[in-house]
Amino acid sequence: MEIGRSELLRLTFGKGTVNTAIRWLPFFLPTLAVAFDSSTAALALLLGIAEGAGLTTIAVGRVLDAGRERLVIIAALLAIVLSSALAIAGSIWTFAIAVAILGAASGHVTVGGHAWISARVPFHRRARFIGVYEISWASALLVGVPVIAVLISAFGWRAPFIATAAAAVVAAFLVWTINDGVATNRQSDGPADTTPLTVDAWLIIAASAAIAMAGLTTIVVAGTWLDGAFGVSTGGVGLLAMAVGAVELTASSGSSAFADRLGKRRTIQYSVTATLAGLGIIASAGESLAIGTVGLLVFFLGFEYSIVTSFSLVSEAMPAARGRVLGIGNGTNTLARGIGVSSAGLLYEAYGIAGPAGLSAIAATAALILLTIVAARRPDLA
Repeated sequence: MEIGRSELLRLTFGKGTVNTAIRWLPFFLPTLAVAFDSSTAALALLLGIAEGAGLTTIAVGRVLDAGRERLVIIAALLAIVLSSALAIAGSIWTFAIAVAILGAASGHVTVGGHAWISARVPFHRRARFIGVYEISWASALLVGVPVIAVLISAFGWRAPFIATAAAAVVAAFLVWTINDGVATNRQSDGPADTTPLTVDAWLIIAASAAIAMAGLTTIVVAGTWLDGAFGVSTGGVGLLAMAVGAVELTASSGSSAFADRLGKRRTIQYSVTATLAGLGIIASAGESLAIGTVGLLVFFLGFEYSIVTSFSLVSEAMPAARGRVLGIGNGTNTLARGIGVSSAGLLYEAYGIAGPAGLSAIAATAALILLTIVAARRPDLA
């Protein structure tokens, strides 16, 4: 089956909805802290804990392999409605449950979409479609967050939760109306669910997880570094966030446009190398804001291209158990991000930006090594 533009747009709208629902929260923690009679530190901790809910995707592999990808996506989108209702209640405890549900929903929409696309698009063309699907991550920052800001200014802090719940209902309906067609790329006669994943599958999963750690370890302290080292104002950090959104859009679009033609694994290696270059520029910035900004943008561009393109690679790591691989891959990425994020603050306090940048560099180097091994073992995944 050839995926039509209408089907891809409906899927991407769903992904954009869940991404917006989760990406706006860190930008408005002070507003939410007042609403929930709490502190920004406590809310930030809850968001970090909620990230761990992405581990739940490990359990949906059997459902995905049975061809129920849209069921997973629809259930996750409807879970956003429940999450919003809990948040609107105005209690810090209901908010904690709400963000945990949101973290799980984000992961399930991701793996459900990747599995649905992968079952219908051959590997040599898949990055084009997954790249478009992942553009929703950048659009949530460039479009969704500004809209949320307007809603808060006009109607108060509850308005974004109501709006994202309404959008989730619309998105769930749109995904429900998608015609599955024939999943020509699904191997229905694959191994039983208990069959262990292959070594090659684990190598590719580990490479993607290493890329995730390389990115998030430095990303999480970028704003703190800009403020502490250069005195960049909150407004300045906001402008940089918009620039980062533009870079994310460029990277996802680049993956969609070039990864299939130039080689997914090959271009991931190039972009991870660019990530390392960006980290080197950041570490050597000294007191130069201009150099530091250039380093951050190079770093973001390399990381975003790498992680988006790695999703296509993971989707072909073990086609007969694609759903399990995608679910376990997302869970492993969640764990890797959690380790990086939890280490970043301590490393920054002890060593400045060189600490988290160093851990990011180690993770990126590990990814390059793993991809080199994959190149020798799986030449078909160029």
